[in-house]
Amino acid sequence: MRFLLLLLLANLLGLSGAQNQALMDYLERRLLAIEDRISTWHEQSNRYASDLREFKQQMVALLENLDKDKDTLRADLSGVSTRVERVEREMDYLETQNGAQPCVDVDDKLVEQDVTVVKERNKAKYAKLTDCRDMISSIKAMKILKRVGGPKGMWTKDVGSSSAKVYIFNGTSKDTLYEFNSIRDFTSSAGLSRGRSIGLPYPWGGTGHAIYNGYAYYIKKGKEFQVIKYDLRNGSVVDSAVFPAQDQVPVYSLTPETYIDLAADEEGLWAMYATRENERNICLAKMDAGTLDIEQTWDTPCPRENAEAAFVICGTVYVVYNTKLPSRSRVQCVFDVSDMVTTDDAPLVYFPKRYGAHSSLKYNPLEQLIYAWDDGYQILYKLVMKKKLEL
Repeated sequence: MRFLLLLLLANLLGLSGAQNQALMDYLERRLLAIEDRISTWHEQSNRYASDLREFKQQMVALLENLDKDKDTLRADLSGVSTRVERVEREMDYLETQNGAQPCVDVDDKLVEQDVTVVKERNKAKYAKLTDCRDMISSIKAMKILKRVGGPKGMWTKDVGSSSAKVYIFNGTSKDTLYEFNSIRDFTSSAGLSRGRSIGLPYPWGGTGHAIYNGYAYYIKKGKEFQVIKYDLRNGSVVDSAVFPAQDQVPVYSLTPETYIDLAADEEGLWAMYATRENERNICLAKMDAGTLDIEQTWDTPCPRENAEAAFVICGTVYVVYNTKLPSRSRVQCVFDVSDMVTTDDAPLVYFPKRYGAHSSLKYNPLEQLIYAWDDGYQILYKLVMKKKLEL
């Protein structure tokens, strides 16, 4: 740069006066042009800065409006949720007052035929073992204890004793049963770590198991449906028997892994099942807990479609239904072996909450509790009971 300046001065010194003046005029014009450009640049920069500030203010105002709209929308959604819950309660009440009975076929002729068949097969009067006449009035409360294991399973206490021990069948096809000393031990355990592992001699199939008078009754996995009676005290198989039903199908359409659902109540041991001969409805069998013999069978009017589980109280089967849509489980069909209760007489009982569908429901008569397994959640339902009406 210094060299260029020296060269320019040398050239200026070598020029005549007229030439110097012309050069100075040229340089002045160039400087003025540069100043004009700098001035224009400053004006444009100021204008851009002003536009940017104005745009920022507009964006801040829009964001504030969006926040207000978001709060308004949140309040509106909360109000809609409240109204939906209110409508759902009103619909539940209306269905309770005027509930449609899914246990009745549309075709009158089919209804007459089905009723005739049921009456013919149920001619033999069931000889009750106890004077139990309890039936469900409502569900008083529910308690979600924990979530452990897979989406499907079964848990229960020993229905035939006052033992505090809890038994866990995790999954639909395993061979390890877990025993806990109490519900407190089960709920405080990390997973199933505190439970005593009981290795069963055969893997089970489905979720239709029962614990009764110190024995585990479960269905052996396989093509042949075999009932296994396992002594929990000495760890041995006491007895086994092939279930005397042909061409069986899943007893509940929403729990397709379960072909036989064992249940125990005040009257003893029961089995719910279904066959291709009567594949639309659920069948019931009374079993001898000692010999595993079938004492008596019934064809119930309760359909398999949309059924998820069932339980027995005082010889009355309560079938719980659901749908694949987000709805609540409810008792929608009742069958009483002593003909003291019909679906018309029984209240329409809704379960308070739904995660997926109950894979098992086991009644404990001493506590009047239902031990439920719903999508991996272990739940207790407290029942309110009333007496059956005498015919």
